[in-house]
Amino acid sequence: MQPSRLPELSRPDPDRSIRVMVVDDSAVVRGLIARALEADAAVSVVARAENGQAALAQLEHVEVDVIVLDLEMPVMDGMTALPLILSRRPGVRIIVASTLTLRNARLCLDTLQAGASDYVSKPEGGGLVHAEEFHRQLLAKVRALGGAPEPAGGAPPARPSPRPVPPPSAATVRPEVIAIGGSTGAPPALVQVFEALRGVSLPILLTQHMPPMFTALLAEQLARAGDRPCREAVDGEAVVAGRAYVAPGGWHMTVERTEGGPMIRLNQEPPEHFCRPAVDPLMRSVARTYGASALAVILTGMGSDGASGCAAVAEAGGGFVVQDEATSVVWGMPGAAARTGRAEAVLPLSRIGEWLKRAAA
Repeated sequence: MQPSRLPELSRPDPDRSIRVMVVDDSAVVRGLIARALEADAAVSVVARAENGQAALAQLEHVEVDVIVLDLEMPVMDGMTALPLILSRRPGVRIIVASTLTLRNARLCLDTLQAGASDYVSKPEGGGLVHAEEFHRQLLAKVRALGGAPEPAGGAPPARPSPRPVPPPSAATVRPEVIAIGGSTGAPPALVQVFEALRGVSLPILLTQHMPPMFTALLAEQLARAGDRPCREAVDGEAVVAGRAYVAPGGWHMTVERTEGGPMIRLNQEPPEHFCRPAVDPLMRSVARTYGASALAVILTGMGSDGASGCAAVAEAGGGFVVQDEATSVVWGMPGAAARTGRAEAVLPLSRIGEWLKRAAA
């Protein structure tokens, strides 16, 4: 299996509104999504289309930054349209919007591997009128992918200057675990990292911002990519070398030390950063349980989840690296972790697996 390659990333101009196209076969749904997005002054819906073919026709004369794309449509569905759109407009950000079924969950993961930037689950039964959480998530993703600044006031902290990539620190404690966190754009990045980690025996603990159903399917993809057992974690199971554990959708995953060794714990405590699972609970528990024998990674994603947890890992003597801005779909999470000043390196995606293998060895 060849490593997945992320599409070329364009950086929209933050000084103008984010231009959005909504593609859905329902005129009602198109209208509701457009109305919800345009409630934000930073967003302008410049085009609407009833199927993929109509979207391609409109792209001939409309400039867009973000496309909200339905999967199930007549004439040309979203899966068929996706590669054609990216071929015509390289760098455009695509958010797949679909109802949450097992089939659509599989298709959504396929679209992420094919170049879509993110996805959002439509409420079942077409209940978009009062679907505040759906609209909140969609708007947040449009803003992040379109390059809008974070809603919280104030200018973002300065980003670290580029510097030579250092080798892993000379560890005094043999590494025992790799903990990874990611969100927007991370599934294809994870495939690339897991492929690079073939042959590495350390267990992998992974929290990816995903709803139920998606996390089990992601684990299947990563098992194939990394040629290692990988599945949703089960509360109370032991952490075993050579295996990977994915936090199930809707559950925080942590790890604790027991007489028999490290053990997985799942809980449904309140969301952190609007997410459950969230990355910070995992990283905090990794810091407590493994201390200086922990390696951590933050991949592309919106928001700041994982930054404080990685700082805790560093404080306990472990090390962490983050994906760089150039190869990130959204440099929110890795950027926040980098700004703690505790990261050992800010790396392009292609170098992260290499760094981890050297550190593990």
